[in-house]
Amino acid sequence: MLRINLKILMVGYSEAEASLLYADLSKINIRLHYKAITDVKDIRAVFYENDWQVLICNHTEHSFNFMDALEIWKQIGRNVPFIIYSDEMNEVKAISAIHHGVHDYIYKGQVARLVLAIERELKDVETRRAKLQAESKVYRLAYYDDLTGFPKRNLFCEKITSILSKESNTDKLAAVYFIKIGRLPYINSTYGYNVGDMLIQQLSYRMSVYANSKCLLSRIESSKFAFFNCEVSSLADIQKFADRIMKMVSTPIMINGFEFCATINIGVSVYPAHGSNISMLLAIAEKTLSESQDNLRNSCRYFMNKVGETATRQLKLGEILRKAFLNNEFAVYYEPIVDLKTGNIKGTEAILRCNHPEIDLLSTSKFIALAYETGLILEIGKWMLKQACLQTKLWNEMGHGALSVTIGISSIELDQNQFVKYVKDVLVETGFAPNLLELKFTESFLQDAEISMNNLQELGGMGIKLSIDCYGTGGSAIGSLIKLPINSLKIDNALTSDLGIDSDNTAIVTAINALARSLGISVIVEGVATKEQFEYLCEIQCDYAQGNLFGEPIIAEDFLALLERRKTGTLS
Repeated sequence: MLRINLKILMVGYSEAEASLLYADLSKINIRLHYKAITDVKDIRAVFYENDWQVLICNHTEHSFNFMDALEIWKQIGRNVPFIIYSDEMNEVKAISAIHHGVHDYIYKGQVARLVLAIERELKDVETRRAKLQAESKVYRLAYYDDLTGFPKRNLFCEKITSILSKESNTDKLAAVYFIKIGRLPYINSTYGYNVGDMLIQQLSYRMSVYANSKCLLSRIESSKFAFFNCEVSSLADIQKFADRIMKMVSTPIMINGFEFCATINIGVSVYPAHGSNISMLLAIAEKTLSESQDNLRNSCRYFMNKVGETATRQLKLGEILRKAFLNNEFAVYYEPIVDLKTGNIKGTEAILRCNHPEIDLLSTSKFIALAYETGLILEIGKWMLKQACLQTKLWNEMGHGALSVTIGISSIELDQNQFVKYVKDVLVETGFAPNLLELKFTESFLQDAEISMNNLQELGGMGIKLSIDCYGTGGSAIGSLIKLPINSLKIDNALTSDLGIDSDNTAIVTAINALARSLGISVIVEGVATKEQFEYLCEIQCDYAQGNLFGEPIIAEDFLALLERRKTGTLS
């Protein structure tokens, strides 16, 4: 049965037509309130005058087109059935109307059918409303904290991921504040969980003052909260915001006649210096907090004040590195690798340099660590691979033989599912031959995840050469030399510097060379600086060498000049 006092908005009917429809519906014991409008422009204003439950629309070929009313109805977005009741009806029009979103199309005079359509659609409205309410409740339980109403960790991370994706190509600064409210377990056990909950609610209300679309707040769990603030533009701003949070809790809170002085501890991580995604930033901020609990228990101090000058400088260097990359201040230098049998340059090792003086002073390990912290390691690696392939191909096309290029890859790159694909993409884009590309990695990577091992197998299958860097300075994984398609071992200059002088180092180099020869693997010795070292390596029949004796890493233009001078195959 239809509900009494049904509220119907009649659109496109004259007052006389609307009265007739009202009379027809009244004959079958429907009590209703209606309003008739003839001008489609009035729909929007009239729609909000009352809680209309059904919209019945006229349609005539020449004077009133239902599509005009339907468009406004869709824009309003109310969950109200839209039914056409018209003299002009055929199957084509009915199908077209329903296709566009009309709930039913009924020929005038069929009042009983109209009543059935209204009844059916109102039931559907109730069903849809109940479904939406249930979905809304499930969504709220899944994504919002019941006590504070703040987003939970999952929604917090989703929102920030969306923000960071829009900022990925900028030098935007942001900070994550991981906050822990102190003494909550003591308050719960002494005064009861109800008091603890009220304390959390009052502190949450105070913190919410700072929350907006660019400063998101989440209750992570229990007494742990997190802010993500992308309204900061400097390290000073980051600290000022932490100071405001701490000041906020310093005012006593009255609950049931008792005065509580809350304390909080804060761990801070900074985007992009400490990570490129929210999961990493949250983990670092929480770890920072947990490591400082002995010093910060029941205190209200900003943790960044305690990290010292080293961390502050690291943060500044991270900002410099990111800006340098965005401003094209990176360059690739090339160090010659010489065939010890012929004296010819067989290829180069590509080495990354940054033209910013503070970055260029860093050691390779610190540079890589900084690139990892800023989240730039993958972008830098791909850029360097492309530059080195393009440059080496150009030298080869100029008649300098089939020079190869060696590029170091980090464990971060090697552990990416997409790493092989992006290497393939670069080779296709540059037209560089896979067999002239050599990728080097350290021994420790051999113990890494299955993804890394699979990537190495796939790269080797493409014809790309693989080289283990710094071989002999760590726990040498001899078994992996058989499992993986390794083409060469690079002996670190830590062993080369005392070659011929230190009996232990000389013995290690000799043993590595013998092992490699037995396995059909080439040996490249780094750091060769003297004629004596060169002669000894020739004596034990090492394959290749690099170092200051043959030339330091230089820019592409200078390396071309070196190639021209070395066409004779001499070492001078």
